[in-house]
Amino acid sequence: MGFIDVHTHITSEAYTSLLTEHGSHIYNLRPDSEGRTVVMRGNIRFMTFTEPMFDPEMRFAPMDEVGVDMQLLSYTCPNTYWAGPDIVEHLTRTMNDHLASVCNQWPDRYRGLASVPLQNVELAISEMERAVDDLDMVGLIILANVNEKPLDSPEFEPFWAALNERKLPVLLHPTVPPGIDSMGMDQYGLVPSIGFMIDTTLAVSRMVFAGVFERYPDWPMIVSHAGATIPYIAARLDQCYRNIPDAREHIDRPPTEYLKNLYYDTVTYDDQALQLAINLAGPERVLYGSDYPHNIGDMQGCADRVDGLSVAESDRELIRSGNARRIFRLQ
Repeated sequence: MGFIDVHTHITSEAYTSLLTEHGSHIYNLRPDSEGRTVVMRGNIRFMTFTEPMFDPEMRFAPMDEVGVDMQLLSYTCPNTYWAGPDIVEHLTRTMNDHLASVCNQWPDRYRGLASVPLQNVELAISEMERAVDDLDMVGLIILANVNEKPLDSPEFEPFWAALNERKLPVLLHPTVPPGIDSMGMDQYGLVPSIGFMIDTTLAVSRMVFAGVFERYPDWPMIVSHAGATIPYIAARLDQCYRNIPDAREHIDRPPTEYLKNLYYDTVTYDDQALQLAINLAGPERVLYGSDYPHNIGDMQGCADRVDGLSVAESDRELIRSGNARRIFRLQ
């Protein structure tokens, strides 16, 4: 059986037009030294557009070459969080309607992970319901901070409760982390290489220590990029839990008890890093993802690393597609 790719991105001309018209106070588009269009936050590069993001039919040949049967498509960062009150509902509906139209045209190859504007929790819940009930989306993508506000902020509690009630799968994806200026991330492409890992690690750790997964344990969250640094530092989080009272304020179990119940994709470029995620959560909680078609995406490499795992073939099948079929309820 082929792969189901849970971490792969799409965009549209309509989105880039709205970003250019209404998001220029935060983001701008400019060509890089190789002529590619790059999303910039001030002088900081963090996302590069590629042709297959805009053209679903361009994706079929590379999918077939690797053996990817289906992709779960999502809009990558900066997603919809930059939009102000005057444009946010129109923007989010434009994104999700476009995504639904692509999935409806090729339902055997594409399914959608909807975007929701967490800067407006009431609207986010409403759009989640519309996307799932009316547009047939199979899950959501959320970013690891909401305009520098952490996901464990109390205002997001109704959203986690709504997800928990529906048991809706979510791909957690990084964006520009807070503090990029003071960390000097305007050089060397440090936002995608390092900043994204910081953003994801901080978001998951805060949610664990704040008790979000204690209160709402029933929605599957997939931590992108093989968990960022979470599998590497999980034991350190437990050690802090045992020895620092602040780390025990909202939870009654060590952090790894929550971390092993999350899901992790395979977007990493190292066999041992992937093995760490499997060691933490088990093969039944790891799902194939590639980050295609980002310029640092690696559909073939991520597939090869799954095929090369020293686990039972039945476990490789879970990672290739079985886990995705289960949690996203795919036929």
